[in-house]
Amino acid sequence: MNQLGHVYFIGAGVGARTITLQGFEALKQADVAIYDALVDATLLAHVPDDCLQIPVGKRGGQKSTPQAEINRLLIAYAQQGQTVVRLKSGDGMIFGRIREEIEALRMVPCTWTIVPGVSSALAAPALAGIPLTDKVLSQGFGVFTGHNLDALDWDAIARLETLVFLMASRNLPEILQRLQANGKAAETAIAIIRQAGCADQQLWSGTLTDILDATAGIRLSPCIVVIGEVVTLQQTLSGPLAGQTILVTRAASQASAFTQMLRAQGATVIDLPALEITPPSSWAALDEAIAQLEQFDWLILTSANGVNYFFERLHAAGKDSRALGGVKIAVVGKKTAKVLGNYHLSPDFIPPNYVADSLVEAFPESLTGKKILFPRVETGGRELLMQELTAQGAQLTEVPAYQSGCPEAIAPAAAEALDQGQADIITFASSKTVKNVQHLLTQVSGLDSQLPNVCLASIGPQTSVTCQDCFGRVDLEAKEYTLEGLTAAMITWVSQQR
Repeated sequence: MNQLGHVYFIGAGVGARTITLQGFEALKQADVAIYDALVDATLLAHVPDDCLQIPVGKRGGQKSTPQAEINRLLIAYAQQGQTVVRLKSGDGMIFGRIREEIEALRMVPCTWTIVPGVSSALAAPALAGIPLTDKVLSQGFGVFTGHNLDALDWDAIARLETLVFLMASRNLPEILQRLQANGKAAETAIAIIRQAGCADQQLWSGTLTDILDATAGIRLSPCIVVIGEVVTLQQTLSGPLAGQTILVTRAASQASAFTQMLRAQGATVIDLPALEITPPSSWAALDEAIAQLEQFDWLILTSANGVNYFFERLHAAGKDSRALGGVKIAVVGKKTAKVLGNYHLSPDFIPPNYVADSLVEAFPESLTGKKILFPRVETGGRELLMQELTAQGAQLTEVPAYQSGCPEAIAPAAAEALDQGQADIITFASSKTVKNVQHLLTQVSGLDSQLPNVCLASIGPQTSVTCQDCFGRVDLEAKEYTLEGLTAAMITWVSQQR
């Protein structure tokens, strides 16, 4: 007879960053992962490679796995001696139907462990900058499900200072009506938080009387609803960019660090990838240059992409950073320097203002006769730097290291934010992102008509020129031409608007 397995009921929290340490450690032991629809899929990257993954999500209006089938799966794999993780979003003990599943295991019997999670009722308001209690505004709060409204005591609920409703999007109009009918003031503040803890987290705020108009036509699920005067503290506690929905136009693979930076300042961030970074049409020129590295005096790297693709080919040639022992390195920008540090190297020169245009002017030695290797984007890059290097007498070898293209279509979440008038700011970190966004907007009827209401934020002078060419304006420009500088400029702009 097989040794009985064990079932871990893990509360996964919201998003990918609020799972507990105990839950994370249990994930790494899983033979079988049985998970709900609202669990962040990136958590499954931490289960063993041979772990069997079984989705059993239940979503309103969609095909769902019956509870009896979930119970059967838990029992079947536990009886095979497997370590099973039953992964539920938030905390499975709050509206999580753990009781039915444990009762099924007890009939076998099987062993189990409950791993508490951070409930969405607590995490979503906190991530949005809304405290559920406050010395002045709220001495306590109640948490309710938006299902089966007839089972709730609305007279008692309406007297509570702060309310949190889970799974409330479908019945939101009736919830608001019942609260007001039982004495909750029409001007009571309310916030709706969708996709809490995720990169596309969004927040709408208003009052009991106007929130439905503010969210008309918008699919709110999955969301958490917070009702009470604590909602008015949201902008105070959630950072200087609170209430701002910002579209980030970097390549999808490069947006996460900038997204985290903006979210740390309280912004709602939606990715609008405007670049697709791919290998060049041929590696031949770069590989040939790498084979002759010892002939070069300087290596110039103007982007993180250039760094990564250069070292990818360096390693493909069987070499490592030591092959650059006799070559000096110039980089443009703090981010490029940081990525270079991933390969255990520091640049010999970073131009002031972190822009390529100042590289030649401030170069630390005469360029006459210097042999320079410049891995760069294959097409669409600026030619000025190469012209100036050549004019100063450098022997320049430019080679394609990567290609930068435009996505085929605008990201749906970004299109929805623009279409619904929810976007406050679009960030541009290069001229190419400006041109590509202009192209993407023309593909969807009516989207470009929303742009006059959106702030266009530029990382530097050349990007600003392109904004003027494409859109006839630029609303703010970073003083320091970095993502940190762009963030600082947006904070100043939002403060001025307020």
